[in-house]
Amino acid sequence: MLTHAFSRRTLAAAAAALAVMAIVPINAYAVKGTGGEYNTLYAGLGAKGYDVVSYFTDGKPVAGSDKFTTTYGGVTWQFASAEHRDAFKADPAKYAPQYGGFCSWGVAQGKLFDVDPVNGWTVSGGKLYLNFNGDLNKTFARDTEGFISKAERNWPGLNR
Repeated sequence: MLTHAFSRRTLAAAAAALAVMAIVPINAYAVKGTGGEYNTLYAGLGAKGYDVVSYFTDGKPVAGSDKFTTTYGGVTWQFASAEHRDAFKADPAKYAPQYGGFCSWGVAQGKLFDVDPVNGWTVSGGKLYLNFNGDLNKTFARDTEGFISKAERNWPGLNR
């Protein structure tokens, strides 16, 4: 019968594996140092290929295209349109994510984490801040200025 396809041992092993995965600290995802470069943990693209100008102009992330690219800071950046690419080229510091595109909350903790550019982002004070995921983005939003202040102190030591 299929109702007993899993043994108790199999279920116990699966439960144990899930428990371990649930308690793996976020620090396990940390990068050791930037090497002075932008976060390119995803296919060598800045902001994982998302159009960083769209956060400002559209108020949301929009996937970039390999038809509209430029290089800045040794990283390839993709955009949804030639207009967005040209705006970035005219003032990359205005649009490039803070802290090299690493998780802003993580930088505030003295760590470098990858980001989720769809669910983990905030524009504050005219700057783009990316975060590890939507949950950490909510935490970041509760004290944005405090986390930015901590991140500003930590960034020089991490960006090496």
